[in-house]
Amino acid sequence: MAVKEKPEKHESDEKIVEIELERLRTFQNHPFKVQADSQMIELQDSIKKYGILNPLIVRPRPDAMYEIISGHRRRFAAEQLGYRKVPVIIRVLQDDEAVISMVDSNLQRERISPSEKAFAYKMKYDVIKRKTGRRKCGQIDHHSGKKSIEIIGAESGESPKQVQRYIKMTDLIPELLEKVDDGTMGFTPAVQISYLKKKDQEKMLEAMDYSQCTPSLSQAQRMKRMSVEGNLTLEAMQEILSEIKQKEIDRVIFKNEQLYRFFPSSYTAEQMRREILEILKLWMSNYWDK
Repeated sequence: MAVKEKPEKHESDEKIVEIELERLRTFQNHPFKVQADSQMIELQDSIKKYGILNPLIVRPRPDAMYEIISGHRRRFAAEQLGYRKVPVIIRVLQDDEAVISMVDSNLQRERISPSEKAFAYKMKYDVIKRKTGRRKCGQIDHHSGKKSIEIIGAESGESPKQVQRYIKMTDLIPELLEKVDDGTMGFTPAVQISYLKKKDQEKMLEAMDYSQCTPSLSQAQRMKRMSVEGNLTLEAMQEILSEIKQKEIDRVIFKNEQLYRFFPSSYTAEQMRREILEILKLWMSNYWDK
């Protein structure tokens, strides 16, 4: 069932015009992924039924092209459906203004992967840092007295500490970030691993392949301490990861990020749980009938 887009409110003096798809360019260093997943299918179904209700937000570039601020997924969906033009609102924005607008508009999406949020916060942090200046231990907004991290936290509904964790996670190598996104590795252990040097993170990948598991928070903290002390080796990582985690003996855990690949984005965790149980009952019934 198609999910209808909710029309956004726009400034009254802004006009909606149509622009050819080939004149639209992806925002530089855009941290949000555009994927042909279940959410994209729902968006395409919505566009088929209602059209593009929310115009893309773009800014003009010197080469007669337009850079997308908001609407990368809508552009992709329209292209897949054979659209030649899409409705847009053109805004003249400086580089820093464009980054803030792009990040804030995309953070409103229903589902965002940890890596997307991490790099989005990092981009916004860097802009605020440039605008507010540096004062000893943190970047301060001279009007509000708040640090950059606190500003981002207040605007996003996250604690400053959590924003810091996300930003720190951008230090992970891409292969480890992917494991966080697909739910293979937990967020809090990943933050601890992000403190390791790149070469040690590469060894971590090898150790994880060897032991066929990912670190718990306590294991990641131990490895971080060993790294600081200069005692972290591949063998040590393998030995730590080979330890049996008690909670893995007691229960089977699936993260929402893993399950959303198989269910509509509108499903709640409880709906997914019920569906899984029904599938298992059906499987058991077929199994015993053989």
